[in-house]
Amino acid sequence: MNGMSTMTTLANSSDVLFLMLGAVMVFAMHAGFAFLEVGTVRRKNQVNAFVKILTDWSVSTVVYFLIGFPIAYGISFLKPVKELLGPNQGYDITHYFFLLCFAACIPAIISGGIAERAKFWPQVIAGAIFAGLTYPLFESLIWGQNCSSLQGLFKQFGGAEFHDYAGSVVVHSIGGWLALPAVLILGPRMGRYIKGKSHPIPISNIPFLALGSWILAVGWFGFNVMSAGHLDKISGIVAVNSLMAMVGGVLAALIAGKNDPGFVHNGALAGLIAVCAGSDIMHPLFAFVTGAIASVIFVYGFHIEQEKLKIDDVLGVWPLHGIIGSWGGIAAGIFGHEALGGLGGITFVSQLLGSLSAIVFALINGFIVYGVLAKTVGIRLSQEEEFAGADLSIHSIGAYPEDHIR
Repeated sequence: MNGMSTMTTLANSSDVLFLMLGAVMVFAMHAGFAFLEVGTVRRKNQVNAFVKILTDWSVSTVVYFLIGFPIAYGISFLKPVKELLGPNQGYDITHYFFLLCFAACIPAIISGGIAERAKFWPQVIAGAIFAGLTYPLFESLIWGQNCSSLQGLFKQFGGAEFHDYAGSVVVHSIGGWLALPAVLILGPRMGRYIKGKSHPIPISNIPFLALGSWILAVGWFGFNVMSAGHLDKISGIVAVNSLMAMVGGVLAALIAGKNDPGFVHNGALAGLIAVCAGSDIMHPLFAFVTGAIASVIFVYGFHIEQEKLKIDDVLGVWPLHGIIGSWGGIAAGIFGHEALGGLGGITFVSQLLGSLSAIVFALINGFIVYGVLAKTVGIRLSQEEEFAGADLSIHSIGAYPEDHIR
């Protein structure tokens, strides 16, 4: 009995360590979000990008602890520490830490789309609503305590439950489609479009952008692999599929984007976003194809968004996370079939329905939240504040203070 107890304790401890290491890797991805944005925006908005990401992370931590995780999984942490530890070394609260890192991705994704002209505190409020209410509600319907209802519908009409192993749809698509209403309501940055003509605004720092992409890519292996939740359920296929999708994205972007470094580094992210949903069921060769297609979607989608639709989405988060996240959900329903070397257990119809449901859910929530904020407190900086830059207007200091020393 004592030996059995020791083995159980060791298994529980291993699961807690497994999730904690995954949480730290995904937490590190938020530095990637920050540097990706800092490298893309102009110098006068770099401080704001850093502070936004860290503030949104901090607020998300609190609201997801108190409200979000209980909504998603029906587990509250407002109890004594002895109960929080429970019989499994505190697995549930470590699981909260891991899934918090996913929830906090939502405001981090949106941050890149609204950069350089959004007010600070209204966006913090929006991020709190999304991390504490909007995202956990959808999470509960796909992964959590309320999944039987929506997943039951998918099974009834599509023949299988909606499969999203690590969040192509639940995290990335939701984040990208929530960002679109914010970008549309804010409108373009000053000088971005003049008399109907596009005037691209150059990015500030390609090394920072590249660093952000690398940090995100490394952390993604925690994002995907540790989504197993338990050490004994770890899958080496998830790791290699993530790798193959990433390099598929890079190589396709290199060709489709004609060697453009911004597309190459975002291509890696496109591949990783797309493979999340089916990373546990696809063959590695089709993970490569999934990532490559995602990257082509981003290269052309970004151009269409910016030049044809004239939507000033600074980091291209709608095509990158929104559209490609949706593609990831659908791709799992194409390349996950046994006929293509996959594990099966999915249907194209269910994957399509699940992906479409996220789009509708996110757009409704995005337009409501940003519409109300725009009508009440306002969400855009004044022209003078935008011209001076968010760094000086909001934080009273620039990214390079010594430049102003006389």
